[in-house]
Amino acid sequence: MKVAFFAVVLVALAAGCGGTTTVTVTNTVTQVKTVTAPKPPPATTTSTTAASACAATSLQGSFDGVEGSAGAGQISYALTLTNSGSSPCFVRGIPQVQLLGTTGAALPTTVSAEPGQGGGGKVVLQPGAKATAEARFSPDVPGQGDSQSPGPCQPAATVLRVTAPGGGTLDAPVQPPTPVCERGSLRFRPFTTS
Repeated sequence: MKVAFFAVVLVALAAGCGGTTTVTVTNTVTQVKTVTAPKPPPATTTSTTAASACAATSLQGSFDGVEGSAGAGQISYALTLTNSGSSPCFVRGIPQVQLLGTTGAALPTTVSAEPGQGGGGKVVLQPGAKATAEARFSPDVPGQGDSQSPGPCQPAATVLRVTAPGGGTLDAPVQPPTPVCERGSLRFRPFTTS
C-alpha cells in the first residue's frame, strides 16, 4: 500500500513540473492460505482398556512343575493360561482353582495369595499371549487334616480346574501329577505375562 501511495505522489510531482514521466510500480501481494489436511486413519492397535475378562472358551491351560523349585518340603508349579481366542482379554490377581483326582472327583483345595505378593493388576493377553501364576505348596509334608499314616498326604491331583474371570471353567493338566498337602493348600503369586 505504501508503494502505491508513493507512486501517486511521484506522478503528481512530475505533472506539476510541466513534464510527464512514466513510472512503473511493482506491487507484490502476499497471500496466506490455511489448509486443513485430513487426519491420518487411526492405528490398528487394540487398546488394553477395550479388553474384556477372559472366558474359558478363549483359554488353554497347563499346571506344570517348576524345575529346581523343590526345597524345605515345598515345591512350585506354574499355571499358564494362553489366549486361544481372536480378541484380547484379561486375567487378574490370583486364580480361582479346584484340584481334581484321577477319577475327576474334587480334592480338598484351599487357595490363598503368597505372603507379600499383593493383589496383582490386570494382565491383558493379546491372541496367542500367555499369563502365568506360580503356586507354592507341600507335596509330601502332611499338615492338619491330612493323612498321617505312611504314604501320600492327599490323593494325587491330575487336573487343576480353573474358573475363568469372564465365565466358565477349563481344565489344566497337572504335570507331573502330585499330592497337595495341608488339605490342598496352594499359595499363588498373581498372574504376570510370560
